[in-house]
Amino acid sequence: MVNLKSSQEIAVMAESGKRLRAVVKDLSPLIKPGITTKEIDEKAEELIREQGGESSFKTVSGYLFSTCTPINEQIVHTKPSKRVLKNGDVLTLDIGMLYKGWHTDYAITKVVGGKSENVNVNKFLRIGEETLYLAIKKAKIGNRLGEISEVIEREITGNGYFIIKELTGHGIGRKLHEDPYIFGFVDRPINKSTLIKKGLVIAIEIIYAMGTETMIYEDDNWSIITMDQSLSACFEHTIAVTERGPVILT
Repeated sequence: MVNLKSSQEIAVMAESGKRLRAVVKDLSPLIKPGITTKEIDEKAEELIREQGGESSFKTVSGYLFSTCTPINEQIVHTKPSKRVLKNGDVLTLDIGMLYKGWHTDYAITKVVGGKSENVNVNKFLRIGEETLYLAIKKAKIGNRLGEISEVIEREITGNGYFIIKELTGHGIGRKLHEDPYIFGFVDRPINKSTLIKKGLVIAIEIIYAMGTETMIYEDDNWSIITMDQSLSACFEHTIAVTERGPVILT
C-alpha cells in the first residue's frame, strides 16, 4: 500500500533531508586516504545526533551502524569496518536520518582523494549521478513509475553499464522502506506501472556496475558485491511529488 504524504508531512521530511545533507557536507572532508570506514560511521552518528535526528539505518533489524560504506566492487549494505581508505578507492556513502518520526535516505559515490586517474571511472560515476537527476524529472503527477525506471535503464545500459536488478529504490516515510518499489529497469508495460500522485515520497536509487548485473553476498550476509569484482556505485535522493513537480528533500 502506497502511503501518500500531506504537505505538512513533506515539510517535516524536507527539514529532515536538509539536516541530513548538512551531515554529509560535514562528513565529506573526512573521506580521504588513511581514514577507516568505521571512523566515518562514528562521526556520522555524532553529526546526526547534533542535527537532532537519529540513525535511520539502526532501525533496520540486525544493523548496528549509521551508514553503509561499500568500496569498489561492493555494491550496497557494506558495514563500516577497520578497512582503511586508499587513494583512488571508489566509496559509496549511504546514510539515512530519522527526524521527528520521518526518514530520509541519501547516497553518493565518490573517488577517495579526488578524481580518478582512470577516465573510465570518472565517466562511470558521472553517468550514474546524471541519470539520477534525469530520473527525478520524471517524478511528476500523472506520470508512471515505469517512466522513472525507463530513464534509468536507458541511460545506464545505453552507456554500456549494468543495472543491479535485484536492488531497487523505494517509498519512504514513517518507515525507512515503504511501498512502492522503484525499479532501475522496465519490469512491465509502463502504462501498467503505478500512477504517480501528489504526496508520493520515494527514494530513487541508481544502483549499477561496470561489468555485470549479477550480485553475490559477502561472508557477513550484509555486504553485496559484483560477481565479476567490477566497479559498482549508488546515487540516491529522497524526493517528494508536489504540484510544483518533484522536490529533492535530501
